[in-house]
Amino acid sequence: MTNAGLFGRRGPNQPSLPRGEVLGTYDTYPEAQQIVDRLAKAEVDVSRVSIVGNDLKTVERVTGRLTYGRAAAAGAASGAWFGLFFGVLLTFVTPNLLFLGAAVLIGAGFGMLFGLVTYAVNRRVRDFTSQTQVLASNYQIIVAPDVLVRAQDALARPDTEHGH
Repeated sequence: MTNAGLFGRRGPNQPSLPRGEVLGTYDTYPEAQQIVDRLAKAEVDVSRVSIVGNDLKTVERVTGRLTYGRAAAAGAASGAWFGLFFGVLLTFVTPNLLFLGAAVLIGAGFGMLFGLVTYAVNRRVRDFTSQTQVLASNYQIIVAPDVLVRAQDALARPDTEHGH
């Protein structure tokens, strides 16, 4: 059994892990990025290089307690943005800035109301705000076998730009 694509057939660009040799393993993504940047500056064909994050973990950082005030403010802010977008579209039809202001205010009002109702319904389920990230335990740089030696040579040379 195969996995069907959007239109029922598997396409040639199905996601798969890159094949090749491990050039190095790094603790952070910025470290891996710096290595790929060095390879690019050494004119290694970086289209043959991949950064693979291993052992993915979801990290949810709690940022505070959710209250009716915060729910109302967040709802009003998102509603105002939606109202601004709708108002800008409306000014193309009728160039009147009063429509823009009214759309922002109406959007903020409905957003606030929606935020309060949503919080009231879910209040005992989730009483905090948070930010979620997906992080890897380490990052491997995988290179195609035909560019491995050139990539190793590039990393063996001192990095003159960063003083290494």
